[in-house]
Amino acid sequence: MPIDVHAHYVPPRILDVLRERGRDYGIDVVERAGACPCLAYAHGLKVRPFFPRLIESEDARIAAMDRVGIERQVLMLWADIFGYGMPARESRAWHRLMNESLADACARHPGRFSWFASGPLPDAPSAARELERCVRELGAVGGMVAANVEGRNLGELPLDEYWSAAQQLGVPVFIHPAQPRTRHYALNPIVQYTFDTTLTLGSLIFSGVLDRFPRLDLIVSHGGGALPYLVGRFDVMHARMDKAEQRNVASAPPSDYLRRFHYDTILHDAAALRYLADKVKTDRIVLGSDDPFPPMDRDPLASVRAAGFSAGDIALIADANPRRLLRL
Repeated sequence: MPIDVHAHYVPPRILDVLRERGRDYGIDVVERAGACPCLAYAHGLKVRPFFPRLIESEDARIAAMDRVGIERQVLMLWADIFGYGMPARESRAWHRLMNESLADACARHPGRFSWFASGPLPDAPSAARELERCVRELGAVGGMVAANVEGRNLGELPLDEYWSAAQQLGVPVFIHPAQPRTRHYALNPIVQYTFDTTLTLGSLIFSGVLDRFPRLDLIVSHGGGALPYLVGRFDVMHARMDKAEQRNVASAPPSDYLRRFHYDTILHDAAALRYLADKVKTDRIVLGSDDPFPPMDRDPLASVRAAGFSAGDIALIADANPRRLLRL
């Protein structure tokens, strides 16, 4: 039962609600003739336009999954629309709307979809309560957070109440990059997204989050960004930096934390995926596609096969690992 743990979907109902009463959330839908709309937020954020497959029908998504042999997708929203800079009241309402809409879509197809819940992360207590509500009442299998909050790495922020809630619930949190900062040459999906992840993982290690929450499960996108490939450099600087000045309170070298994370398979390079498996072992790797964004892996099962994994390891990556991690 191949399970894709990294797929994006924005239920069209969200846009319908915003068209009717976007002022309640401080969000306007900006219509574009002959093209998909975009969102403009009262606090100044304007998000790049949606595209058709991100807001497609549920049946269309299932048909696309069937074409590549994916039995279940774990759906998450689009981190760029989280609006972490929104005022607190509007932010809470916005994440409730997004979560309830995604929960409804998944409930219509319980055999094909699961989902990760978002939350108003700058307000850690509110984000924690929203995660608890979504897991206990709406059936979410975990949380999803952007890799930065208004440009600040997660380890720099007072988010312990949120991490504690995830640990106590026994659900993983998926960390996904957001907020592009370059315009040309496709450098956002190639470089910026992967290094957004790398920066925030380093901050979580060095700030002691993983030490304070030893049972916290984190899933990281795009093969962990550059962390598995720069871990030697991380270790060297852990040993040589001025720890007090750099606020490094990690109890062990960064390489000791590599297996604290779970990594998706979206690397587009068989040798890189094999290297990742050599560093963290296949029991820490889960299948991912990034469906439907342009750099998605259009056939993630084929990518895993191309990396030369055994049938047993493929079964771990595509089925057993996500089933265990997400309690499916």
